Amino acid sequence: MNGLRLIVGVSMLAMGAGTVVLAAHLNSQPGGMPDLIVDQAALRQHWVVRTENLPAEFCSVEEGGITPGEHRLVWFSVATPNIGDADLVVGDPNDHLNDGLFELASCHAHYHFKHYALYELVDPATGTVWKAAKRGFCMIDIEKFQGYTGTVDNKRHFFSCGAIGIPGNQGISKGWSDVYVWKLGGQYFLLDGGDGQPPVPPGEYVIRITVNPPFVAAAGEACPNVDPQGFCHTLPESDYANNIAQVSITIPDHNGRKAVGPLKNEPLLTVEPIDGK
Repeated sequence: MNGLRLIVGVSMLAMGAGTVVLAAHLNSQPGGMPDLIVDQAALRQHWVVRTENLPAEFCSVEEGGITPGEHRLVWFSVATPNIGDADLVVGDPNDHLNDGLFELASCHAHYHFKHYALYELVDPATGTVWKAAKRGFCMIDIEKFQGYTGTVDNKRHFFSCGAIGIPGNQGISKGWSDVYVWKLGGQYFLLDGGDGQPPVPPGEYVIRITVNPPFVAAAGEACPNVDPQGFCHTLPESDYANNIAQVSITIPDHNGRKAVGPLKNEPLLTVEPIDGK
């Protein structure tokens, strides 16, 4: 995805105590800040290497340029809790049609927030990186984060992705987590080259997930939020140093029909669920 380049056109504004929303101008934030992390424990417990049929009607196949049919792949789940002292409020995608934050996923028939997270499969020996099939994200409250120690009302505030002419309300409440469960479209790395990337040889690998990834703004490109190292980020946070989690996995020589990993007993998919529904 061209490294970590994002094209954005918004900044941030604090709205009352405990809420931060994206807006057109930079203002002070007296009510606290969100802080996104990747739940490493959830990632470690939710992955599997197996062979699976990916039919042409799966949205991830259509959007990812994948050759339909049987493929060897790694499924995985990602959870991104907000452990800050403010909600992260993005709001209705229909209000962001001209600022580059969202794109319409025609196959899913709803809006996806672009560049919310970066999924990488890394060979630690060579530094080679493979990208996942995931192409977009819908940020909503899925489950309460049990590790949250701050004050929270335990209410789910964000639960609608939105569509053309249909209002949505995206964001992540403090103390809540957005979760992309392994069976959702695009939550996998293809291992056999069926997506145009080089095949992944057997061996030891790292799944590396970065939420709200950094980027270097090109000339004329907006830089909504800057971390202490000078890199730009789309979303405002109190701490950009805790945005990465990674786990080690083993890709066997020939797993055939036998699944490998914590989710090895999960049934094969016959449909591809859509995030946010």
